[in-house]
Amino acid sequence: AASVQAPRKPRKLPKTMDADQVEKYLSFDEDSPIARRDRAMAELFYSSGLRLAELVAVDSNDIDRESQLLTVTGKGNKTRTVPVGSFALKAIDRWLEVRPATAPGEDGANALFTSSRGRRISARSIQARLKLQGRKSGMHQDVHPHMLRHSFASHMLESSGDLRAVQELLGHANISTTQIYT
Repeated sequence: AASVQAPRKPRKLPKTMDADQVEKYLSFDEDSPIARRDRAMAELFYSSGLRLAELVAVDSNDIDRESQLLTVTGKGNKTRTVPVGSFALKAIDRWLEVRPATAPGEDGANALFTSSRGRRISARSIQARLKLQGRKSGMHQDVHPHMLRHSFASHMLESSGDLRAVQELLGHANISTTQIYT
């Protein structure tokens, strides 16, 4: 019996939003600095397919505005460059207009996204803010960072059909990880 393998549990499909749901979700009221920040975070998640830890670690100088590219460090300390959509860039610019100043040397000094105290925003705060926006926008399910990443991957694959390109954009080491979107 030691050499017999148990059957594999079937892999669950990732939860995604369709294009209309994403548009509804991203229709933020930008009436406060926090709302501008939250919109910029959500737009960046969706436009670049980032992981939560990657977004937390983004610094202001990681974005090349001229080429509309963002350099992120992902799993396994691997660096990759991903495109940033024009809506995300505009949302980031609106956030930077009202971003609170931070003291030099503080953790948040270089961070793109900061808390109201001027420190780099935490992963838990991002999760809570995205979930709250989902409820405000009338979503019937909780929205989490990976859902935006899954939606990005599904929509990219639908429009291009290029599994290898989506694999590179997501930073997957193995193509089988990306195949769940097919």
